Amino acid sequence: MAIVKPFLCIRPNTVVVDKVAALPYDVYSREEAKREVERQPLSFLKVDRAETQFDDSIDTYDPIVYKKAKELLESMISEEILIQDQEPCYYIYELIMDGRSQTGIVACASIDDYQNNIIKKHEKTREDKEIDRITHVDVCNAQTGPIFLAYRSNNIINTEVSLIKKDKPLYNFTSPDGVTHKVWRTSDDASVGKLQQAFKEIDNIYIADGHHRSASAVKVGLKRRQENENYQGTEPYNYFLSVLFPHDQLLIMSYNRTVKDLNGLEKEELLDLINKDFNIKVIGKTQYTPKQKGEFAMYLDNEWYSLNIKEEILEGKDSVKILDVSLLQDYILNPILGIEDPRTDNRIDFIGGIRGLKELERRTSTDMAIAFAMYPTSITELFDVSDDDKLMPPKSTWFEPKLRSGIFIHKLT
Repeated sequence: MAIVKPFLCIRPNTVVVDKVAALPYDVYSREEAKREVERQPLSFLKVDRAETQFDDSIDTYDPIVYKKAKELLESMISEEILIQDQEPCYYIYELIMDGRSQTGIVACASIDDYQNNIIKKHEKTREDKEIDRITHVDVCNAQTGPIFLAYRSNNIINTEVSLIKKDKPLYNFTSPDGVTHKVWRTSDDASVGKLQQAFKEIDNIYIADGHHRSASAVKVGLKRRQENENYQGTEPYNYFLSVLFPHDQLLIMSYNRTVKDLNGLEKEELLDLINKDFNIKVIGKTQYTPKQKGEFAMYLDNEWYSLNIKEEILEGKDSVKILDVSLLQDYILNPILGIEDPRTDNRIDFIGGIRGLKELERRTSTDMAIAFAMYPTSITELFDVSDDDKLMPPKSTWFEPKLRSGIFIHKLT
């Protein structure tokens, strides 16, 4: 039984929403974030990445950075760039990219459901990243970036969402990357009741993207429980800001890999070793995208290759070992190229599928020696791994379009 609640939302006024809405804080380098805030001074990125307000001599994690984030948030509220709704609402958030639409429900999920594994995870988190967002949420007293959650599509929820979308949207704008964003709001008792009850009848919800943000939000909630022995469980800090999508509307793109060198091997030696477990086909200069699970596209020495894993290798593998990202790691990256731990090895880099094959070619012509284009992990595979209480290898999924920060903000008190 999942608890998914309407909430008191702080959100941009309609005149500036397109300027405030920002891509997630973690898709930018510090330099990129600073340039974006200079381009658009109202961007909520200045709150999520408040180091943009300082010169580079100030460490990203300096306490004054988090203090500045709080000041900026409070300033946006006092100037009515951000306004607060007066009653708890659900919000319907539709994103349209390249003609494809996905619609989610913006609400608050329970930290207890996270703790009790009703909200399932598939990825490890890094403590340093958690500490950053824990501090940011705690100091700002607000969750500023929603967690991307998924659930198995539900007819009752789908019907209610469709009815809400018949009304005029609260927001309707297109961001600079060409993604259209539409938002509707409902506080209608009957509508809220139907949605809340439908989620109570769902056994599990899954973190699609935002493991660090969710872990951080939960830890802030638990910290505040310790600080308030008489907490009731209904306080806002017991919940975290989320957008929940039905699984059949989601697009997972490939998360590709590049490696700096061939681990001391000559090209022909490398191909001979790969040939033990893969059927190799030379494609040539034409860019090549894998067509099915178990197939990889390799770019080496200005040529593309198709690598198909041999069928016998797939026998008896569990939900993690059968993933394409695991097969590449276990049969090429580790034993042949010497990448034992992709989380920490600086010889490997990960390229989101949104950047295309041209980016793989560019990297191999500059700072890398070899690249691999992947077949995307499916949402069913994500569910299978989570249901088995296992973890995916790092950088297994790349979701598009990205949820925007600053459209929905959840205050903790």
